[in-house]
Amino acid sequence: MTKQSPFRYFKTSPEIIRLAVMLYVRFPLSLRNVEDLLHERGVDVSHETIRFWWNRFGPMFASEIARKRRNQARCHSNWQWHFDEVFVKINGERHYLWRAVDHEGEVLESYVSKRRDRKAALKFIRKSMKRNGQPKIIVTDKLRSYRAAMMIIGNADRQETGRWVNNRAENSHLPFRRRERAMLRFRRAKTLQKFVSIHASIQNHFNQERHLYSRINFKLNRAAALAEWRQLLSA
Repeated sequence: MTKQSPFRYFKTSPEIIRLAVMLYVRFPLSLRNVEDLLHERGVDVSHETIRFWWNRFGPMFASEIARKRRNQARCHSNWQWHFDEVFVKINGERHYLWRAVDHEGEVLESYVSKRRDRKAALKFIRKSMKRNGQPKIIVTDKLRSYRAAMMIIGNADRQETGRWVNNRAENSHLPFRRRERAMLRFRRAKTLQKFVSIHASIQNHFNQERHLYSRINFKLNRAAALAEWRQLLSA
């Protein structure tokens, strides 16, 4: 049976929808900024249409990217993970964004909770391991909730803590923080959870670590990532 295209009921071309979603999620732009950029390219859509597109297709794009990257990751060893949490304000109330990052800086999992206790840490760690397997080493800060949760799971002997050893996870928050300021924060935890999951997948896809490559190789990797993006959810 032929798989039906998710774009089949839309008059706008899939190329424009992919471009709009990529611009909004990847870069610190508002919906109206994306509307203006598309208008400069001869595409007349409203910011509410762009909002609908990213809500409708963002999770699909993120799921497709995550599925492909997890299949590739199974060929490699889960050497080291980094866990960290950062607070996010939602309607003036403090929530916590937990993040799991591998040794290459790729975001593996994001989880939003109201508390920073053992229960939240346990749910976050189990969710990360269910989707990505078991790491050999888990680097965390000195938050006691990690230790308590890992004692329940039975892998407390894999935990490592220390000064500056968790910079990999802490630096992974920076792209989200820039994006958060452009969005003027969030109003619901559900919206935050949805956006951080989409943002992490797209950030992983286009993160070329340009400081590790020559200019020529960086351009090749960037072109390959963009070409793969343009084929997402294609029939």
